[in-house]
Amino acid sequence: MTVSESVRYLVVNADDFGYTEGINRGILDAHVNGIVTSASLMVERPAAAHAVALARESPRLGLGLHVEVKRWWTSSFPRRGSARSADAVKRCAREDVRRQLDLFRALLGREPSHLDSHHHRHMAELVRPAFEELADELTIPLRRVDPRVRFDGGFYGHDGRGQPQHESIGVDALIRLIENVDSRVTELCCHPGYPDGLDDWYRAERELEVQTLCDRRVRDAVERGGVQLCSFAEARMELPLEGAP
Repeated sequence: MTVSESVRYLVVNADDFGYTEGINRGILDAHVNGIVTSASLMVERPAAAHAVALARESPRLGLGLHVEVKRWWTSSFPRRGSARSADAVKRCAREDVRRQLDLFRALLGREPSHLDSHHHRHMAELVRPAFEELADELTIPLRRVDPRVRFDGGFYGHDGRGQPQHESIGVDALIRLIENVDSRVTELCCHPGYPDGLDDWYRAERELEVQTLCDRRVRDAVERGGVQLCSFAEARMELPLEGAP
C-alpha cells in the first residue's frame, strides 16, 4: 500500500466471528472471495477456536476483539442513581473487557487490531470508560469513539425497528456506500455468515450479506472509486493513527 493524503482507506469489518461455525465460514468466504478485510472475534463463544483456525489460513484478515458485556444491564444495573450500583457496573464492565482480552491473547498470541462490542454496548455511559482505557493502553481504534476512523453502519438488513430491510444489504446499496466513502479511514461494519447452526433473528440476512460482499460488481466499485481496502493493522502501519487526523 502506498501512503497518500488523498487516498481513502476502507476497513470492511465483519462482526460476530466465533459466534457459530456457519458465521465463521461466511466471514472467511467474504474475505477470500469478497471485500471483507477484518473481523471482530467473540472469544467466549464455542466456535471461537474454529474461527482462529480459519483465520490462521488467511493471515491478511485483521482480527479485533468483539467484547460481550454480559452483566451491566442485569443485577449490576444502577438503580435510582445509586453510586454503589454505578461503581459495580463499571467494575463488571472492566472485568468483562480484561477477561476477554486475556482470552484473545491466549487464542492468538497477539494483541487485537481494534476494539468494539456486541450490540455497541461499549457506548453506554458507565461501560465506555473500560473500553477507552484499554484502547488507549493498546493504542488501537475503539469503534465509534476514535475520531480518526469514521464508522459506517449503513450496511444492515433491518430498519432499526425489527423489520427486515433487505434492500439495504443489496449490491446497489453497498455500491452507494462505497461511492460515498469520503473520510481518510472508514470502517464499514457487516454481519456475513451462513445460517446453519444459528437460531437468531438475523439468519437470512447474514447469507444475503455474504452474497453481496462477494459480488464482482462491488469489487469493481471499489476499484473504480479508487478506495483502498485494508485492515486496521494495515491502516496503523500506513496512516498516522497515533496522531491527529
